[in-house]
Amino acid sequence: MSELPKTFDPATIESRWYSHWESNGLFRPDRPGAEPWTIVNPPPNVTGSLHIGHALDNTLQDILTRHARLKGKDALWVVGTDHAGIATQMVVERQMGQMNPPQKRTDFTRDEFVEKVWAWKAESGGEITGQLRRLGCSMDWANERFTMDEGFSKAVLKVFVDLHREGLLYRDKRLVNWDPGLGTAISDLEVETREIKGQFWRLRYPLEDGSGFIEVATTRPETMLADMAVAVHPTDERYAALIGKNVRLPITGRLIPIVADEHADPELGSGAVKITPGHDFNDFEVGKRAGFAAGAMLNMLDAKANIVQVADGLIPADLIGLSTAEARKAVVARLKADGFLVPHVDKDGEEHDSEPRTIQTPFGDRSGVVIEPWLTDQWYVDAKTLAAPAIEAVKSGAIRIVPKTWEKTFFNWMENIQPWCVSRQLWWGHQIPAWYGPGLKDGVITYDLSGSAIAPVPFVTESQDEAIAAATDFYREHGRQPRLFSELKAVVNWMGSSEYDPAYVGIWRDSDVLDTWFSSALWPFATMGWPDNADPALAGRYPNDVLISGFDILFFWDARMMMQGIHFMKDVPFRTLYLHGLVRAADGAKMSKSKGNTVDPLGLIDKYGADALRFFMAAMESQGRDIKMDEKRVEGYRNFATKLWNASRFCQANGIGGSATLEAPVATSAVNKWIVGECIKAIQSVDLSLAEYRFDAAANAIYQFVWSQFCDWYLELIKGSIDEETKAVAGWVLDQILVVLHPFMPFITEELWHALAPREHDLIVAHWPMADARSIDPAAAQEIDWLIRLVSEVRSSRTELNVPPGARLPYAVDDAGADTQARIARNEATIARLARIAPGEVSGGTAQVVLDEATFRLGLGDVIDLAAERTRLAKAITAAEKERDGLAGRLGNPSFVERAKPEAVEKARADHAEKAAEAERLSAALARLG
Repeated sequence: MSELPKTFDPATIESRWYSHWESNGLFRPDRPGAEPWTIVNPPPNVTGSLHIGHALDNTLQDILTRHARLKGKDALWVVGTDHAGIATQMVVERQMGQMNPPQKRTDFTRDEFVEKVWAWKAESGGEITGQLRRLGCSMDWANERFTMDEGFSKAVLKVFVDLHREGLLYRDKRLVNWDPGLGTAISDLEVETREIKGQFWRLRYPLEDGSGFIEVATTRPETMLADMAVAVHPTDERYAALIGKNVRLPITGRLIPIVADEHADPELGSGAVKITPGHDFNDFEVGKRAGFAAGAMLNMLDAKANIVQVADGLIPADLIGLSTAEARKAVVARLKADGFLVPHVDKDGEEHDSEPRTIQTPFGDRSGVVIEPWLTDQWYVDAKTLAAPAIEAVKSGAIRIVPKTWEKTFFNWMENIQPWCVSRQLWWGHQIPAWYGPGLKDGVITYDLSGSAIAPVPFVTESQDEAIAAATDFYREHGRQPRLFSELKAVVNWMGSSEYDPAYVGIWRDSDVLDTWFSSALWPFATMGWPDNADPALAGRYPNDVLISGFDILFFWDARMMMQGIHFMKDVPFRTLYLHGLVRAADGAKMSKSKGNTVDPLGLIDKYGADALRFFMAAMESQGRDIKMDEKRVEGYRNFATKLWNASRFCQANGIGGSATLEAPVATSAVNKWIVGECIKAIQSVDLSLAEYRFDAAANAIYQFVWSQFCDWYLELIKGSIDEETKAVAGWVLDQILVVLHPFMPFITEELWHALAPREHDLIVAHWPMADARSIDPAAAQEIDWLIRLVSEVRSSRTELNVPPGARLPYAVDDAGADTQARIARNEATIARLARIAPGEVSGGTAQVVLDEATFRLGLGDVIDLAAERTRLAKAITAAEKERDGLAGRLGNPSFVERAKPEAVEKARADHAEKAAEAERLSAALARLG
């Protein structure tokens, strides 16, 4: 217990208290016999740094965790980081490139490079964990996890192998989002769509029989080298007679069929669409419906998005090796020269090779290069089968999605889910536990470099030893023993060398790694020690109680946790899924580095303190709606913390300390009964709001109680009459405030908790208040409410009429009933002190204040010039009404509302409401002048 400094300085208390909590193990769940409560954090990338979205997400989680801990539950907040395959590999490769001399990943073996990544993680990785501490996150750091730590990796391997054995994980040739810059498949979340200025070309494809042409349009003319069909709508009468016939592709001369498919829109362009199944997701589906096997679909690009020869060998040699941009120019030139390019005629009648178009183009969010749909062999999970139980869990209520409005989106995506590509062409990550040996052709072992004619035999096991044993059994009948190599190329080189021994067969490990979303999908149970340790469900840690997540990863992470958790744990991974919105710039725009409108949460913490930023996040989080960043609001919550600090200093200076009991002390005066009742109602409101995940309502309830009722009114009402009862009540209420506010503002509340009284325990592990409704006294509440309304009305009248602050006014009361007269008598001294009015002779000019049935006449006498005041008010009313009506006219003009920028319309509406309120307030003031 110590005297509070005059000035509240967050920086001096935050690091001290966080270090104290963590070093004393106060984030650890250590309450045997208590109800377990569990939440897991969405593991941030090990390469990441705290951004404003992290600040929102983790603030909400910490509020729930601290609340559960204060409620006596054995609260566990699981913390960890994701190995972030692409991001981490890029960071390390970038550092290697900056060395002298520069190094490349391929200068090293895979194992050597992976060692460098681990070394980077040990030295530089995990910066974000320190930043989460700055935010005040009460995570269980003693058991921090990493998606590539030994135990977690074991769980990942087991899940992969088990799914494969059950037929739910397989290898297939399909289109993926291919990043030519990184040389790997990527997820939809890693694709950033941008609008670019492009072109639209129209091409003529001649019919095989020479009877004419069919016209198609495209934004990518170079892909015509791998076209496999032209599609028309089945009901399009223009092409009914052509369905089933062939066209001859320009440049390559290949014959391709005209097929009927509803993908072709008769209303767009010519109604005929070129189909390139190997390089367009929609075309891939059309190709499958047309009967093209994936293995037969043409792929005209290599891993760097350069032109390669297709199966029929008809692409001209001078196009091979060109980039897509170079090939586009060359192909267009050839089409034009050969008469297959249809010119575009602009509005002035001039001809051009193409028509300008704005095109939605996919880019890699990290590489910055154009993403190519690319046909390649990858590992896939049968997401459709795994999705069914997850869909049922949400429908049955086993998983509650909050806000419920997200359910429709969830069902739509899950019911139309596609196979999940889980392989990535990287070195950093969980290497896929699959080994390959040569396939068999007519019973003879055959190696095939292309991997297309004879599929290699996969051996999917959790360890290399198990793979060798499985290969030994498979090749035993051929008299061969497996010999392990790093890759297929090494096997082929060995076969052509003098070291080749026909008694052996070469096997090699899959070089790909798993998508990081695959491993993070196991987070709710693999972090609990599964599969080695005891069933986490037995310890009450599975299912988790709640998951807090941004809506943008509903499908990438949340849904996949549902699928994997239900499949392997036979129960849902969490009972409630709360989806919050995005934090946007002040103008509502999405934040991005390219726009320069991002906000650094650490900068806000440095400026205003973590408590202020946390409270802003909670107060603005309204059931998943996006949050507009407003630094002024953060500053306002810093002022809120300062107000509580100053109120605590007032209490401390007046002998008011902490309370020794959970129960409210006995109160006899109306003001003490009132504040106890208001405190209990605030606690109930916070509890109910948090139970419903209404973070904004919970924050607002405690804010209004602290700022208005406790600081602005209660402390004012008790000044000059602080007896022992009042000390006890004020100390108890202040304790309740600190406990209830702690989940939102942990640092200032812990500091004040210890400053106000000697404590047996820290606030972080205190007891949540007892909200006993029996302590609410309606009569006392009505009396103090009446008193507050009277003082507020008198103060407003004085301000509006320019009464000097120090002037004391006489008053008389008309039509007051017995209850009002009794209230006046009981509170006469308080009314005189706070409203600066006293009973007396009222003559001459007066101002009237009507409260319930009574009219209070305030004698203005010579305090103000009544005539001048009437003139001033009349002019002010006229000005306010003029502005109000002008704004109303603008808002009533459809042209303004429809054409003006939304922010201009919104400002006009706000200004109109302000001027209308001002005119009404001034008119009321004029009416008070009797």
